[in-house]
Amino acid sequence: MSAVSSRLPVFPWDKLEPYKATAAAHPDGIVDLSVGTPVDPVPALIQRALVEAADSPGYPTVWGTPALRDALTGWVERRLGARGVTHANVLPVVGSKELVAWLPTQLGLGAGDRVAFPRLAYPTYEVGARLCGAEPVPYDDPTELDPAGLKLLWLNSPSNPTGAVLAPDELTRIVAWAREHGVPLFSDECYLELGWEAEPVSVLHPDVCGGSYEGIVAVHSLSKRSNLAGYRAAFLAGDQAVLGELLKIRKHGGMMTPAPVQAAMAAALGDDTHVREQRERYAARRTALRAALEAHGFRIDHSEASLYLWSTRDEPCWDTVAHLAELGILVAPGDFYGPAGERHVRVALTATDERVEAAVKRLG
Repeated sequence: MSAVSSRLPVFPWDKLEPYKATAAAHPDGIVDLSVGTPVDPVPALIQRALVEAADSPGYPTVWGTPALRDALTGWVERRLGARGVTHANVLPVVGSKELVAWLPTQLGLGAGDRVAFPRLAYPTYEVGARLCGAEPVPYDDPTELDPAGLKLLWLNSPSNPTGAVLAPDELTRIVAWAREHGVPLFSDECYLELGWEAEPVSVLHPDVCGGSYEGIVAVHSLSKRSNLAGYRAAFLAGDQAVLGELLKIRKHGGMMTPAPVQAAMAAALGDDTHVREQRERYAARRTALRAALEAHGFRIDHSEASLYLWSTRDEPCWDTVAHLAELGILVAPGDFYGPAGERHVRVALTATDERVEAAVKRLG
C-alpha cells in the first residue's frame, strides 16, 4: 500500500509539545498564544439558529440551502463590494482547511503540475500540493513565476502568519497576470474582517477584478470573525465555472456542511453586530500584547491585520519559543510557516482577557 503520508512533512505542532509542557509547568498556568483557536463564546443568535435546525434527519445538500446561498451572496456583495453575485458564484465548504488541503486534488492536479503560494505561508498550501503529487512552489512575487505548468496560484491577504495586507493595486496587478497566463487564482481572505492598520480588500472587489470573476475565487471562513472554528463553516465565492466543477466533485465525495451548521452560517452572515464586538475584544488584546512584547525587547513586523503579532528578538525562533515557554507563554515558531520565518515567532491574540493580562504581567 502506498503511504500518502510519506509525501507530507512532519506535523509541525508535534514539535511544540516539549515547550508546551514547560509552559504548562508555570505556577500560574500556561498562556497559550500558539494555535490561534477562538476562545470567546459563540454568539447567542448563532447558537439559537443551530439549535432550531437540530431536528435535521435528512441529508443536507452540498450546495447549501437557498437561505444559506442568499446569505452568502448578500454578504459577499455587502461586505466585499462585489457586484452581480448569484447562487452560482458561491459554495459552502466544510471549513477552509479541508478546502485548502484537497483543492489541488479536486482540480485534478498531479505529477508535473505546480502549485504556488507565498514564501511565508499557512503550511496547508504546501500540504495540498504534496497530497496530489504536484510540485509546491513558494514565491516572493507571483508575477515573477514561470507560468509554465502553474495550475494553481494561492494568495493570502491578510497573511497568516505575518498579518501583511496586499494593497488593491498589487491585487489588481496579480489578478491581471494570472488571467493573462490562464492560471487559476484562489485568494485566502479568512482574516479580511480583522484589519487594524490597513483595510484589506477582496479580489472580488470590482476595482481589483474589473467586475468579472473569471479565473478567481475567494476563500472565506467564519471561524475567526464569528468564533465558529468548532462548526467548520467556510465558503468560496467567485468564478461560477470553477465552483460548478467543484460542486460536481464534492457531491460525489459527500462533502456536505451539516444542515444545522448551514442554518448557523446564515444567521452569522446576516448579523454584523457580533463581528464588531469580537473585533473590539481582539483589538484590546492586541494593544496590550503588542506593548508588552515591545517593552520586553521584541520588534513587531507587518501585523497590520489578522489575529497574530509577527514578532522577533533577532534570534533563532526556537530560542524565542524556549524563552517564552519559561515564562509560561507558548507561541508558534516562525519556521512552521517556511524557512523565511526562522527568526520570528507568531503570537496569537486568541486567549481570554485574563490570560492575556497574565502574559502582559510576565513579560513585564
